[in-house]
Amino acid sequence: MKKKKKYSVGSLFAGVGGICQAFTNASCKVVWANEIDKNACITYKLNYKTTKLIQDDIRNLDKNNLESIDILTAGFPCQPFSVAGKSRGFEDERGKLFFEFIRILNDLKPEVYLLENVKNIVTHHNGESFKTIKDEIYKTGYSFIPFILNASKYTQIPQGRERLYIVGFKNEKEYSFEKPIKVNINEIVSKYSSKFIIPSISITKPEPFTSFLDDLTVNETDFYNNESNMIHKKVMEAVCREDTVYQFRRHYVRENKSGVCPTLTANMGSGGHNVPIILRNGVPRRLTPKECFNLQGFDKNFQLPENVPKGQLYKQVGNSVVVSMVQRIAEEIIRVLYEN
Repeated sequence: MKKKKKYSVGSLFAGVGGICQAFTNASCKVVWANEIDKNACITYKLNYKTTKLIQDDIRNLDKNNLESIDILTAGFPCQPFSVAGKSRGFEDERGKLFFEFIRILNDLKPEVYLLENVKNIVTHHNGESFKTIKDEIYKTGYSFIPFILNASKYTQIPQGRERLYIVGFKNEKEYSFEKPIKVNINEIVSKYSSKFIIPSISITKPEPFTSFLDDLTVNETDFYNNESNMIHKKVMEAVCREDTVYQFRRHYVRENKSGVCPTLTANMGSGGHNVPIILRNGVPRRLTPKECFNLQGFDKNFQLPENVPKGQLYKQVGNSVVVSMVQRIAEEIIRVLYEN
């Protein structure tokens, strides 16, 4: 029986390694990863000891210091395009880093790429940002297959996280779409792109969020139990169901009516804003960083460094991905590559 090739992966904007873990689970070898945030690098190194982590500005990277790979991934900065940010797009210095991805894609010429970002990028600046991304990819000669998936509908992870994913294969630029698609359109026949199948909705519901909780990681500051504190009092009055996840949104408490955890965001690391709240044993408390990592699909043995501030851990997990969601895409990419 022919032994399957182990495809190699390079990861840009790797963060704490969510995409890396997804491709590792899909039987790939992550050869190198790049991340500039020093705290994210501490977390990454603690968990991925065999991957070469390049802690540097992406602008300093090129084919002279990056090993060639089969698959290039990038969860490029989403804040410039997010409704939670200032939405300055490509006017934001972080937004301009997308063009560094294009440069490295041209430099390394992998067989396929995967991009991940917030779904808001599709409508940002009346669609101009999305068109820029499409046009720049077209120039590289790769296909452009964009689609939006909600993790709670496609995986067992109970987090309502909608994200845009874009997959593209080398030398197939004719396979390109103006907006996100729900199913592949096979009018254009190509060796790889038209064979790629967007994941289908899961037939089973996600697990209850309570199965991702870890009471051993809770400390006293996580509880809302001080009646003399106005915020605590609002939370204590509003949080009344143990099967529901809540959020404090600056001036009010929002109940998530979908039965899953709301989207984990990077700004959870800014003063506790947006950190999900639950009722546990009759007392409201915020989810701990470890529980948030669990709700991103990281293995429960994933380690969080003790020398990184709690706010930074919330930021890291909010910037990451649902591992099992990306794994489904990774497995489909591998299937197409292998079968062809």
